[in-house]
Amino acid sequence: MPTDPERVIIFDTTLRDGELAPGCSMTQPEKLRVARALAELGVDVIEAGFPAASRSDWESVHAVAEEIHGPIICALARCQRGDIELAAAALRAAPRHRLHVFVGTSPTHREHKLRMTPAQVLTVAVDGVASARALCGDIEFSPEDASRTELEFLAEVIERVIEAGATTINIPDTVGYTVPDEFSELFRYLRKNVRGIDKVTLSVHCHDDLGMAVANSLTAVVAGARQIECTVNGIGERAGNCSLEEVVMALRTRAAFFNLATGIQATRLYPVSRLVSNITGVLIPRNKAVVGENALVMQPLDVGQPRSTLILGRHSDPHALRERITALGFELDDAQFARVLGEFKALAERKKELFDGDIEALVLRAEGAASGPWELTQLRISSSSGPEGATATLSLKHRDGRVLEHSARGDGPVDAAFMALEVATGVKVALRKFEVRAVTEGQDAQGEAVVHVEYQDRTYRGASASTDIVEAGTRAFLEVINRIELTRAASVPQSAKQTDAA
Repeated sequence: MPTDPERVIIFDTTLRDGELAPGCSMTQPEKLRVARALAELGVDVIEAGFPAASRSDWESVHAVAEEIHGPIICALARCQRGDIELAAAALRAAPRHRLHVFVGTSPTHREHKLRMTPAQVLTVAVDGVASARALCGDIEFSPEDASRTELEFLAEVIERVIEAGATTINIPDTVGYTVPDEFSELFRYLRKNVRGIDKVTLSVHCHDDLGMAVANSLTAVVAGARQIECTVNGIGERAGNCSLEEVVMALRTRAAFFNLATGIQATRLYPVSRLVSNITGVLIPRNKAVVGENALVMQPLDVGQPRSTLILGRHSDPHALRERITALGFELDDAQFARVLGEFKALAERKKELFDGDIEALVLRAEGAASGPWELTQLRISSSSGPEGATATLSLKHRDGRVLEHSARGDGPVDAAFMALEVATGVKVALRKFEVRAVTEGQDAQGEAVVHVEYQDRTYRGASASTDIVEAGTRAFLEVINRIELTRAASVPQSAKQTDAA
């Protein structure tokens, strides 16, 4: 991909690296929703997944490659022929696609993870790039744990993979270990000592274990990198990845210093941030840079964050609601809008005034309307402060036509409702976290509930909102069960263990 020296390529890995955060796994429909939003945002590259990790990963990458046009669609593969062929097959439908191959290069990876000598690692890297280049013209290579690799060996590997056909060289700080001055020296060393490096795009991929992912990425750009790998809201395993919205707005707000631009539509940043937060269940802190409620570095409207005090109520007409949804940065088809309108009217009967946060919650719920097998049709709670605790009785409808009603007793109404769902569906999970926060202000505010559970060594999460926090929690828990049911229906043995490659 030709690189304008005044342009920084934004490589989004929310669907691959971001999904590694505990509880952030996404279903295929959710990945497609995020991919569509990323394309509208204007990212240059979407890393859609790691096809060799599982059949479901392969299918998700394939679906993104088939549907999403505009950005380059990328897939990750180890420097192994089997991985590379699976990735190439998953990407085949994409008009513009890239194979991203990697191998560990640091002493830690060579000695403890791969059990290879430097010479063996070099051979694997070159052979992997050559195999990928035979199947695709756009090849990215990552020396995993580059920031802890000996400079001379790192330079040798990069020079050889460029000769083998790599078109982008990514320098990952895989464990978030480096600091800005050290990282800039690494880039300057490579630019000075690697033959042919001026013919490829230099990329940077940083993790936030020491809180410096954004700083290190921007430092790398100053030192010559022209691609930044990042995720929406900075999600990712451990402390997360470089935050897309933060590096984009840093480059834009400090344009006089960086003299660089991106193709990102900044007014889409806030809606995309909220979408990813809703899908993953990772709440956005109030003090989060750029998209948090307290961020005041730039005008809120610059990133698509509304500051309107417009209030809607039960007498507001559908046209006013549609206009407000559009102003908030969301686009709904007729079926989704009809769903929002119905829920808006129902909510307006319970709340005198509906604010932007209320409407956002309705829209995000409609965009992600569950296709899971179970639907909650009725919930009744009986509770007291005495030793009797609470009893929950609920009715569920299955897509196959079954209607079930079950009751359960628990320490409180939420505990009783969760137990009733487990009995009704036959899905027993380990609850790890239950969070509730107010979507808007006031006594009649909607409460957004987020549930995290473990089931068969995997973390799942669900989210919902309602003026009744017991109902919100119950629907969030049912979303978890639906995710588990869908995963069980599509599960196949993994052919490769997913790793944080870069």
